[in-house]
Amino acid sequence: MITDTEIKKKGIKALISELGEVQAERFISLIMREPFDYTKWQKELWPGKSVEEISNAATQSRGRENL
Repeated sequence: MITDTEIKKKGIKALISELGEVQAERFISLIMREPFDYTKWQKELWPGKSVEEISNAATQSRGRENL
C-alpha cells in the first residue's frame, strides 16, 4: 500500500501528463472551488451504462493507447 503523499504525487503527475500544467492547475481549482461529491459524480458520469459496458470501453481505450 502506498502513502497518502505518494497518491497525491502520482495524481498530480497524472493530471499534468494528461492536461498539461496550466489545465491541471485549473482542474484542481475547479474541484476545490465547489463542494464535490465523488460518489455522486461517479453515479452520474455514465447514466444507463452497465459495469460491463464501462469496463469494455476502458479496455478498448487502453488498447488504443498502446498502439
